[in-house]
Amino acid sequence: MIRLRLLLPLLLICQVLAAGPVAAQHTVIQQENVRYDYAQVLRVTPVYQTLTASRTEQRCEPVADAKKDSRISRAVVAIKDALRREDDKATNCKSVSVEREFRRPIAYDVDYVYKGAKFRSRLPEDPGNRLRIRIAITPAVPGAATP
Repeated sequence: MIRLRLLLPLLLICQVLAAGPVAAQHTVIQQENVRYDYAQVLRVTPVYQTLTASRTEQRCEPVADAKKDSRISRAVVAIKDALRREDDKATNCKSVSVEREFRRPIAYDVDYVYKGAKFRSRLPEDPGNRLRIRIAITPAVPGAATP
């Protein structure tokens, strides 16, 4: 009986030592200091991208006729056009490359003010009169690298 009383505390100490320190098993993660607020938008400037598109068009020049003014010459030209084959009509046409430029907004430079300080950000959409902002506070630790 005496030996059992001496062995029990010894067994409990062995179990505690085998389990390891209790504090090392729990990790504490601090919540980020973040809040949201609204800033007043001062100006929104669209940022444009210019695109060029080209396509081929048929351009036909009218046949110049010096005697087109009279009724008879107009009738003769009309008869010639009616009797002319399709191949003959296409001789005055040629393919021309036509380019056209398009401008489209791809982003917006937004100037805004929050608590007296002015800021500028490039955003994908026009925010309107108010801009929702994210405010994160992090302490400056001496000796730590700062961006």
